[in-house]
Amino acid sequence: MLKVRDLSVHYGNVQALRGVSIDVQPGEFVTIIGNNGAGKTTLMMTLSGIVRPTCGAIEFDSTPIDQLPPHEILSMGLAHVPQGRMLFPDMTVLENLELGAIRARDRKTMKERLNEVYGHFDILSKREKQKAGTLSGGEQQMVTIARALMSTPRLLMLDEPSSGLAPVIVQRLARILSNLHSTGIAILLVEQNARLALELADSAYVLENGSLVTCGKACDLLIDDRVRHAYLGLGVDG
Repeated sequence: MLKVRDLSVHYGNVQALRGVSIDVQPGEFVTIIGNNGAGKTTLMMTLSGIVRPTCGAIEFDSTPIDQLPPHEILSMGLAHVPQGRMLFPDMTVLENLELGAIRARDRKTMKERLNEVYGHFDILSKREKQKAGTLSGGEQQMVTIARALMSTPRLLMLDEPSSGLAPVIVQRLARILSNLHSTGIAILLVEQNARLALELADSAYVLENGSLVTCGKACDLLIDDRVRHAYLGLGVDG
């Protein structure tokens, strides 16, 4: 579904990504882990068309997208849930969600999408008239993910969705992502909580200083001594 080859990105004279290659198969749950500054967010913004690559290729369903604008990439079925939520705080939950389906052709389609989203986030149906800025952090994150789902994506990209959330909310979010994956949506997750990400994903990539250092099945990386030591807070014997 998603094919990235030898991707490099610069910010001026600073190189943020160096020859990164990743794949996401239809229906697959893939995670990218790494320390702060590893280039994870840059990768996500490049995939969604916000940042232009210096070189390399990005294909979605065998179609090159590395020079397409974000709205065209979204219309192809690739939705990006950015870090930091980026809601419109003075708009209601419903208005924020409707923006996610801005390309819907009619009210019937909009209503169908809302019903699907509320099936995953039942709390939002009770909050739809509430201003998004008055919600809790966990509820705001749910709105952000739900807004992306309103575009009916085939690949959902999430950048640090658990950031700043209480542990109980993180576990609820994990269940939601697992449920979404079970419906057939492919997921590409960037996550600082490496243990959570590896427990959820099918396969994983590790970024360091803009370069890939290892990849493989998530269950294998979860017990890899190097990964455990560097990202899970455990010694090689821990």
